[in-house]
Amino acid sequence: MSKFTPRTSPINSNNKKESLKSVLVTINKAPPLPPLLTKSKKEINVISKYFQPKKSIVNNNIQGSNVNPRKSYAQASKPLANTSEVLKIKEMFLLLNAQKINQVNNIVNGQNKLKPHIKMTTKGPSRKQIIIPMSSDNISSFMKSSSLHVANINRLLRNAKTDVLVDYICSDSMDINIIMNRVAQQSDMSIIDQYVKNSDNINSLQVEDSCLPKSKSYLKIISISFYPHTNSQEKLTSINIKTILKQNYIFDNISLASKLRVIKVSPKSDMAIVWIDIWDVQSGHNTKMLINRCFNVGNYIITIRGANMNPGVLQCKNCWKWGHATFSCRIQGAKCVKCNGPHRSEHHREFSWCCKANAKINPLRLETKKGKPCPHSFKCSNCKGDHQANSNQCLFWRH
Repeated sequence: MSKFTPRTSPINSNNKKESLKSVLVTINKAPPLPPLLTKSKKEINVISKYFQPKKSIVNNNIQGSNVNPRKSYAQASKPLANTSEVLKIKEMFLLLNAQKINQVNNIVNGQNKLKPHIKMTTKGPSRKQIIIPMSSDNISSFMKSSSLHVANINRLLRNAKTDVLVDYICSDSMDINIIMNRVAQQSDMSIIDQYVKNSDNINSLQVEDSCLPKSKSYLKIISISFYPHTNSQEKLTSINIKTILKQNYIFDNISLASKLRVIKVSPKSDMAIVWIDIWDVQSGHNTKMLINRCFNVGNYIITIRGANMNPGVLQCKNCWKWGHATFSCRIQGAKCVKCNGPHRSEHHREFSWCCKANAKINPLRLETKKGKPCPHSFKCSNCKGDHQANSNQCLFWRH
């Protein structure tokens, strides 16, 4: 539709009396914008080169020759990405680089289906520590002068010209943990073993050899008969499997972490699956040596496969609740495993209310004599039963 704007005519000086007259001037429509130019082949090639698969590098010494790089059968059979789809993704997501755009395109076309990865090895504690199992009396006497022991052990290690040093010492209910700055070798462990056994007020007969912490790997044996003996209905047991593993050389340096479990494939099947838990390192070195190995059991050839790890639920040793590790506990102090009081378990006799005398209650409660264990019933912090919080009689332990 046309637009009209008033415009005044110029004043004639000869006839000043002539009145001003408005003149209507018609302005035509603005010319339409030219259509958007399509991208030339050169521009498309410049854009699409960032999204196409990388070409093989041609030798720089060949100059002036049109040599086409050869493609392998896998590269030739691989479908190339559609340029129009890639350009659409690029227009929608301007900040994505070529690699991310290629991943988005593969997801849209359903080409990015990854194979399921089985986690067979648990992430155990750090190997920069030494575990020395010993009795509770030895633990309490050794931890009284832990700072002195750290200085003495470091002096012995420096005299042996090793790079391993002790950072600090902590204790558990069954052992002591000597935290190192590096992974200790066998010679370093022998020095520490000799020092601990020769320490004052330590019964060397109740001190075991030191060891490094280990992870746990989960495997399974398939294609094994549930009735190993022909013409017999005798079932396969864990004792039979343990004997078979000892006779095979591939299990020479493998130690079992738990009891073997034999499970029938189905109620009407004559085949079984054997679940094996072994001690391993975090990298899964022992598992890599055993996975997909085959050996004979009678007339059958059985195979070792990986199994999904099932380490169970963690129990915190600070508050004795289930579901989180000790280092991630959020309470400020420690709780007693016996009475759930605000004190450590080793100080239960000194700080617990049940071991103190109370004349205001009926019947009268007498004080527990020093040096004797607590004779009163315990209280679980989880199920409120009359047992310790880490007892296997607890309902939380069973489930």
